[in-house]
Amino acid sequence: MSHVGVGPRARTRSVAFLTAGALAVPVLAGCTSEDPAGEPLAGPDTAVAARARIADGGTLRWAADSVPDTLNVFQSDADATTTRVAQAVLPSMFRMDATGRPVRNPDYLESAEVVATEPRQVVLYKLNQQAVWSDGREIGAADFAAQWRALSGKDSAYWTARNAGYDRVEKIERGKNDLEVKVTFRRPYADWRSLFTPLYPREVMGTPDAFNDGARRKLKMTAGPFAVQKVDREAEEVVLGRNPRWWGEPAKLSRIVLRAVERGERTAALTAGRLDLAEVDPATAREVGRAGAPPGTGNPLGSAAEDAAPLSGPERGQGRSAADALRSWAVAHGSDEEAAYEETLAREERRAALARTERRRAALRGFEVRKSLEPAYTQLALNGADGPLADERVRRAVARAVDREELAEAVLKPLGLPAEPLGSHLALAGQDAYADGSGALGEPDAKEARALLADAGWVPGGPVKKGKEKEKEGEAEEAAGAEEGGGSSAESDSPGGDDGTYIVGEDGKGEREADGNGDGEKNKANGGAPGAYAPKGTAAPAGAAAPLARNGKPLTLRFVLPSGPGSGTLRTVADRISRMLDRIGIRTDITKVPDESYFRDHIASGDYDLALYSWPGTAFPATDARPVYAKPVPAADGSLNVEQNYTRVGTDQVDQLFEQAIGTLDEKEARSLLRKADSRIWAAAGSLPLYQRPQLTVARENLANAGAFGFATPVYEDMGFLKKGAQGGQRSATPSA
Repeated sequence: MSHVGVGPRARTRSVAFLTAGALAVPVLAGCTSEDPAGEPLAGPDTAVAARARIADGGTLRWAADSVPDTLNVFQSDADATTTRVAQAVLPSMFRMDATGRPVRNPDYLESAEVVATEPRQVVLYKLNQQAVWSDGREIGAADFAAQWRALSGKDSAYWTARNAGYDRVEKIERGKNDLEVKVTFRRPYADWRSLFTPLYPREVMGTPDAFNDGARRKLKMTAGPFAVQKVDREAEEVVLGRNPRWWGEPAKLSRIVLRAVERGERTAALTAGRLDLAEVDPATAREVGRAGAPPGTGNPLGSAAEDAAPLSGPERGQGRSAADALRSWAVAHGSDEEAAYEETLAREERRAALARTERRRAALRGFEVRKSLEPAYTQLALNGADGPLADERVRRAVARAVDREELAEAVLKPLGLPAEPLGSHLALAGQDAYADGSGALGEPDAKEARALLADAGWVPGGPVKKGKEKEKEGEAEEAAGAEEGGGSSAESDSPGGDDGTYIVGEDGKGEREADGNGDGEKNKANGGAPGAYAPKGTAAPAGAAAPLARNGKPLTLRFVLPSGPGSGTLRTVADRISRMLDRIGIRTDITKVPDESYFRDHIASGDYDLALYSWPGTAFPATDARPVYAKPVPAADGSLNVEQNYTRVGTDQVDQLFEQAIGTLDEKEARSLLRKADSRIWAAAGSLPLYQRPQLTVARENLANAGAFGFATPVYEDMGFLKKGAQGGQRSATPSA
């Protein structure tokens, strides 16, 4: 579920993994308190400033995850950088506002509305008469028609990722004049606003060869405030320059350089002056927050321990207590020459480290953290294809054991963001289709969870058969079976010499490691999160219930997680979930796998019981969420066609509700149908929405109209650096955590 910006949804809805955390605005208008959609929990934090206060010119260096393999968002290998480029250089008929709702883009559209419903739905687009491609040709019906034909799914020579919506179009024709485009649908389509954003020129969409290869490395024709100047793979950057034929408000920036910088290297790039804007992880955000905030200011991204300088001592300000500082001074000046020499060297090393830290902080003082909630959510996926979770009672028991509020607080509260669990699979708070449907599942209740498990035949303290001998690297090893009140230890291979496995409640110390002391620090050094691992052979955490078994087999679920250095938050969340399940007698086998294979070899292939990953939010859930929750069906070759339903849990009822929602033009009815579908998805317990992902962005203090965008589509022509003497842009108010 990445990251995401509610950009073009024409390609397959992409999964994003939670690797980082993410200021919010005051209450947003547009929803009444009676509306179940409520209000967005956080809005954009972009240091809003009027264009008159922004200087003309300048280059914005913006961190990207990659140099894209293609500039065509409708191809399967398009990524978040592809979307960012498309937003800046191509027409979009509709863009997202701060509440996640589609709004007409006046730079391209004078109007767009349904003008007929019988015998067919007809949408009439009236284009802005100034809208032209970069070669001077008017944007018109020929461009709309070429895109429809390419994405309709009728011609397999086009290597498209998806044809949702375009397959419902019957014909596209010119209206009364060149500025009108009439689109007639074969079947009613509620999400018609999702189409033609972005819109490519007919020169790209007109033939399979042009579509497949013509827009992968360059875009000769554009129609946005910026144009693609070059894609430099050697320098790992995409350079956008002003479009001289742009008819709207002229771009304030001369250039935008999208520079590929790995997340773990962004702090160094910021301090080196190579970046002006970057989405970062919580650790980097905290460092920037400390650099810019005076001690004791209560900055939620700072650290109390860091702010508390010693009251006295020769090493004041080095993060050491007054007693330690005095003790060090005494040893360095004592009669034991060897000890004095060693302590003097240690003091010099600490001073050098402090000097490096101060230089790093000084370099970061020109930056600030802008934060919001990303238009994406993290979920716990329960694979219902086979094993214990094929039983709906077991899935519901797992879901009833998980305290989603606790997990949301653990991730969001330390960042000063609203710590609210998500109540819908299909929309985020503030969006039209949002309503809390979790009541269909019920509140967290360990007693009810145990009752569901007992009804499914899983009982505590049952006899457990011994495991069989297995071969590993030519040597036979015995897999120990679970004992009453104890458990078994499973192992999986993982890079770096770590066996990659942690069975909560059977080999863990539990809460004692959570503060990072003891062995937890060693694990943290290997890229893990404190408290996520524990040495083998230690006691089960307090509150652990006796393990459950049925027919001699213990109830153990394989919890698969990515092992990369940016996945610490995921592992911390997984650890908490595992402890929650342990309290009802379910053991978890946490297995870390390489990031590059996590989705391909485990999520998509169904090689997991439990997993954590994210889905992007969407303004068009009837279209975009349907393949995520569609009931899997057998394919012609005997395999199972799951579309994007990686939990393999679906029902005919949910499929019918989606089909009804996508086919009605009554927006109120569509919302009602989607909310009913969501309630049934909750009841099936194939996935458990946890929280909206944090969005943390570091930006130069004088950079305006850019930062943590939340739902809103960026307005690229308004981004820029403040004029000398101009005060900083308007920041959004920090939400209550």
